[in-house]
Amino acid sequence: MRKAILHLKKADPVLATIIKRVGRFAMNYDEPAFHSLAEAIVYQQLHGKAAATIFKRLTDLAGEPLTPEGILRLSEVQMRAVGLSKQKLSYLRDLAAKTQAGDLDFARLPNLPDTEVIQALTQVKGIGVWTAHMFLMFSLRRPDVLPTGDLGIQMAIRKHYRKRKLPKPLQMEKIARCWAPYRSVACWYLWRSMDIKTL
Repeated sequence: MRKAILHLKKADPVLATIIKRVGRFAMNYDEPAFHSLAEAIVYQQLHGKAAATIFKRLTDLAGEPLTPEGILRLSEVQMRAVGLSKQKLSYLRDLAAKTQAGDLDFARLPNLPDTEVIQALTQVKGIGVWTAHMFLMFSLRRPDVLPTGDLGIQMAIRKHYRKRKLPKPLQMEKIARCWAPYRSVACWYLWRSMDIKTL
């Protein structure tokens, strides 16, 4: 990780300042498994606390770690009772069905290039490029992902790189070019920078 930090500090003075203020890199990783992706679906567009409560109720009912069988065993009424919207329960069921049928094979994902992982994940209803990017970064631990659709990253770039508006994907890619091959690490620092009052 030292190599990544040194590269980023050298490549980008703005990021060097952020790294100095944020301090030690400490990204929390998940397992690249069905359970993690199901969790990502539950957490979509929800505040952390609400999502955590719903997810806990779901795992209490379906078992932990979550499995396709555990999800498919539950009725719609049971899934709605834990706080899932109709839309999200349909996404979870689609994920479970595709995993069970072998259309989505979690054992193969670590060996695929980023673009193919995104392709494999986005065939599931409710999983877009943003969720696929999060899975690449936090579950597969890919070091060079730039989630251009992430609002937190957009806001951090607008703030630190003095942009009047939220940057568009092309602008973000241009700014992030010098971060490669450690764009995931740079993004973690940008996220953290938004939590620190002094920045």
